[in-house]
Amino acid sequence: MIPMNLTIAGNIKKRREALKLSMEELARLSGVSKSMLAQIERGEGNPTITTLWKIANGMKVPFDALTVRPKCDFEIIKTSELEPILEDNGHVRNYSIFPDDENRKFAIYYVEIDRGAYWNSEAHLRGSSEFVTVHRGQLTIRSLEDEYTVRQGESIRFRSDVPHSYHNSGESEVLVHMVLYQY
Repeated sequence: MIPMNLTIAGNIKKRREALKLSMEELARLSGVSKSMLAQIERGEGNPTITTLWKIANGMKVPFDALTVRPKCDFEIIKTSELEPILEDNGHVRNYSIFPDDENRKFAIYYVEIDRGAYWNSEAHLRGSSEFVTVHRGQLTIRSLEDEYTVRQGESIRFRSDVPHSYHNSGESEVLVHMVLYQY
């Protein structure tokens, strides 16, 4: 399996060139520095989820357009073989199980959130919703002015086309499955 940072590097470069954007233009649109964009396109380092959202929003493409792997007719995904996208200094690990391929309109993630960890998410594309199931622990989600605590065995659906956040507000690691649906 191709390492995630190289998959991201190729996808960003391909998208940027298809949109006929220079590095400078993408830096201006995304708020990510030209030097950081160049580093990411070279496959060096591991960009955070927040950085990738800024790039996706700057290009006006779904987040998963940056993480999508080459297609196969049949695919078994082993989470243990995936490289997570990190946030909060590695305390949030987001595994892109089935990225949105722009035809499917949804993506599936497996996310591990350490005790006390926090993750702010940029607004997703207009009309997006998230469906989150907590398999272990307790997760507090804030969207606009609303705050919800979701516990083990519970699920939540919410608008994700606005800034939102996730906080492990429990006493143990949180394990969730997340579906991001884009209309």
